[in-house]
Amino acid sequence: MKHISILVKPASSLCNISCKYCFYADISSSRDVRSYGKMTDGTTKKMIANIYLDLADGDELTLAFQGGEPTLAGLAYFEKLVKLIERQSKRVTVHYAIQTNGLIINERWCKFLKQHDFLVGLSIDGLPSYHDLNRLDIKGRGTYHRIIATKKLFDKYQIDYNMLCVLTNQLAKEAKKVFRFLLEQSISFIQFIPCLDELSAAGKSSYALTPQRFASFYQQLFKLWLKELENGQYISIKLFDDLVYLFANKQVNACGLIGNCQIQYVIEADGSVYPCDFYVLDEYRMGFIQEKGLKELFQQAITRDFLCEKPKNASLCRDCPFKPYCGGGCKRMKDAVYVDEQHEFCGYQTLLNTFVPKLPAIFDSLRQLQNQ
Repeated sequence: MKHISILVKPASSLCNISCKYCFYADISSSRDVRSYGKMTDGTTKKMIANIYLDLADGDELTLAFQGGEPTLAGLAYFEKLVKLIERQSKRVTVHYAIQTNGLIINERWCKFLKQHDFLVGLSIDGLPSYHDLNRLDIKGRGTYHRIIATKKLFDKYQIDYNMLCVLTNQLAKEAKKVFRFLLEQSISFIQFIPCLDELSAAGKSSYALTPQRFASFYQQLFKLWLKELENGQYISIKLFDDLVYLFANKQVNACGLIGNCQIQYVIEADGSVYPCDFYVLDEYRMGFIQEKGLKELFQQAITRDFLCEKPKNASLCRDCPFKPYCGGGCKRMKDAVYVDEQHEFCGYQTLLNTFVPKLPAIFDSLRQLQNQ
């Protein structure tokens, strides 16, 4: 039995808000074709057929939808896709997920998401002021209050969702305020996504996270999180969850966590397939899902080259006690999370120096929660 995860961009880079730090706008502007528009019914049918080509009875498939803004493909697109999946003859367990800015979500969308057990990632940038500073609609207005209204809809329909927060260099100064926001809004699941520089950036942008700010933010957040955990209140913070699984069970739950890339199978709206959401670029195109199955795409030379392409480890890495658990980390996030430009400081190492000694206390608190 195997479990395959695929990320689909049914509306390519199309979006109904204009985030000042959008990494995908940078990626799409570097391609010959900036946006591939919306995925056609024909491409969708061929995509599902070729995905199922390499699946067998008993397998599991996770289909996650991202953008741009995937809801711009339209609710009818997702309704057709689910019906197409349901008509497949192989007995495959399918899980659905979608990442959205929440702007056009309404009750009809909620009924559909609930009916088909979608896990939703809803983007909110930690604090109202920071959200409205960077996540603007096409008229230049902040979107915070509309997204909070969407969150309330998800609560009403009991939809499983987590919050996705882009961690900019500025927001990383506000760990205490961010944690208080989580408590006030009863947010139980959150993932902080490091804000990255453009791929070809000549210098550091004001938004891009630095290793120092990464470490400072997570160290402060960790103390607050651990205090709540010891008091019987569990908040799922993705990185902390990943570290617990890594150190407790040697289980890797996040791509790049131990420095080894994995093929993500990112499918753009025209059917082109890429190995990673950070590298949806012409030079990394593995082929087209309409023409090849996943196994054949995996065997392409470009796929092997991507997996073997590793950043040069800094001198700090050689004697790092956490090297077996890190391996240099994600090559795309290296400048935001790991070793700084002077090669004198590693944000991830600094966090682990705080986190790892507290693992016995974490495990003890988690056991107590499980026994309640």
